[in-house]
Amino acid sequence: MLSNRKDIHVEWGDCDPAGIVYFPRFFEYFDACTNALFEAAGFRKAEMLKHYGLVGIPLVEASAQFHAPASFGDMLTIESRIVEWGNSSFRVEHELYKSGVLAAQGREKRVWTVRDVGAKTGIRGQQIPEEVKARFG
Repeated sequence: MLSNRKDIHVEWGDCDPAGIVYFPRFFEYFDACTNALFEAAGFRKAEMLKHYGLVGIPLVEASAQFHAPASFGDMLTIESRIVEWGNSSFRVEHELYKSGVLAAQGREKRVWTVRDVGAKTGIRGQQIPEEVKARFG
């Protein structure tokens, strides 16, 4: 199973007045790591969207557990992997480490989405190609 590691340096603007990473920033980190995971599988986002006619892979569910704070100047390492494939959706898990210690865990559910002028929202989920799934092993 393909996984990817991404290092993130905590910047001043990531932190709240208490000097710790403001919780929504973790979800931004996780989003960036999902993109990096697809790149590790050989799918650059702009090319993937064009090739498969995608609107994107929007987030439809997210959660996180926080075990230890991260602060300005910390170097974080996030390991990401797809843990479940559905017909048109998939689940990603992220483990965030600070100095080798698990500091947070994140989970996302995303949908392989295309335009559909006949749909109420103008978009709909579409079956994920087997060739995409195969790249993640």
